[in-house]
Amino acid sequence: MIDKVEHFKELAEVSKLASEHPSVQIVYDHKAEVASAIGIIIDVLLKRAEVHDDSKLEEPEVSIFDKSFKKLSGTTYDSPEYREMMKEIKVATEHHYAKNNHHPEKYPAGIDGMTLVDLVEMFCDWYAATKKHADGNLEKSIQANKIRFHMSDQLAEIFENTRQSLQWQ
Repeated sequence: MIDKVEHFKELAEVSKLASEHPSVQIVYDHKAEVASAIGIIIDVLLKRAEVHDDSKLEEPEVSIFDKSFKKLSGTTYDSPEYREMMKEIKVATEHHYAKNNHHPEKYPAGIDGMTLVDLVEMFCDWYAATKKHADGNLEKSIQANKIRFHMSDQLAEIFENTRQSLQWQ
């Protein structure tokens, strides 16, 4: 919570500084616009978090995933066993991809058809998914998904930089 007294003191200081340096007000106005834009993205991401993977709670996904989650979590991501399991649950995954913007499979252009918000949710989904596998590893997942989704070197590097900065394994 913002301390109102401190906030007004800061505004007074900014006003005084702005009277001496007109660019100060421009910087503070810019900061406010950036904060507003970040707030919009945060709001959208929070709404996405609330409904993330809700399609897994409906048919045909729920019945199929009930039967396969344990077996699937025992596989290594993108291994031959994993890919075989994915074939077995194709009906569920196709339904899931069609209902969820954070999956490149939803878009005709794949990952290139996604928004920045889609990418952030997808990256967080990858991280969470690594926790469901005994040998889950986000660094390896990024590399596997780079190939799987025909990701650019640049985007893969951004994901890796983000992984490192957040210290996510």
